[in-house]
Amino acid sequence: MLQNVSHDLLAKVKDLTGVELTDDDRAYQDSIQIQLGILVLQLFNIRQLRSINQSPAAVAGHSLGIFAAAVASGVISEDEAIKTVYIRSQKMQESYPTGYGMGAIVGLTRKGVSELVEKINSDVEPVFTSNQNSELQTVISGSIAGIKKVLALAKKDSAQKAVLLKVPVPSHSPLMQSVADVLETRLATVTLHDPKCIYLANYNGHAIRNVQGVKYDMINNLVHPVYWDTMMDVAQELGIDTSLETQPGQTFTRLVKSKFPDFRTITMKNMKLDDIEFLLEKWKRG
Repeated sequence: MLQNVSHDLLAKVKDLTGVELTDDDRAYQDSIQIQLGILVLQLFNIRQLRSINQSPAAVAGHSLGIFAAAVASGVISEDEAIKTVYIRSQKMQESYPTGYGMGAIVGLTRKGVSELVEKINSDVEPVFTSNQNSELQTVISGSIAGIKKVLALAKKDSAQKAVLLKVPVPSHSPLMQSVADVLETRLATVTLHDPKCIYLANYNGHAIRNVQGVKYDMINNLVHPVYWDTMMDVAQELGIDTSLETQPGQTFTRLVKSKFPDFRTITMKNMKLDDIEFLLEKWKRG
């Protein structure tokens, strides 16, 4: 994943955090390596886009991706994003070492999933309705025992898919408040700036134009669901008709295309930089 990332970025991670990123299967079983690796890859992509004089009209990150979005919009520096994500990943790894995670349900409405969650959620087996990736794709988060019970109910309720995800922590639920508390202390010492473009917030999906809103999202991101479906709706309402997804994947491009088939999309995973430049300039001319 990191084979093309510039050496100075990899060296910067080691200097700032003490972590030497290694691009191998063993490393990607480690939450700290995964989060820093993805962030650094996205920072490298942002540098590439700036090198061809491309700047966004709006940015949107999903979960960890909000930190690259904050860098792309000029809210936080590369260095501070790296240090913040390092602290975030450490605290996440410490918080719930076993017995917690996330699941995904496809084919039921969020209201339907929430009704199933309410039947199971308890102090002993906490489980919460979490991310909304599309109208009929909802994530749940909490104890593995609670998640499995909700998934079983979803299958009985004719869900197209109800699966346990390979995520070792109950992200995007109230169970992650301790991480938010650490990030609030951390970001209180960091110089942040108003975004240079629209920032679409995870916690409510709305367009944010001030530093306070972005800061809140960075601090509380793991406590709230990610309202990606709402973020896409707001982007479309703002007149945006083109999306570009940084690496490593193309999941969010597929979600955009399934919701808005006429959107023009680019995934950096699949295209060379000069081809990206050609298309963006062509589309700007219109």
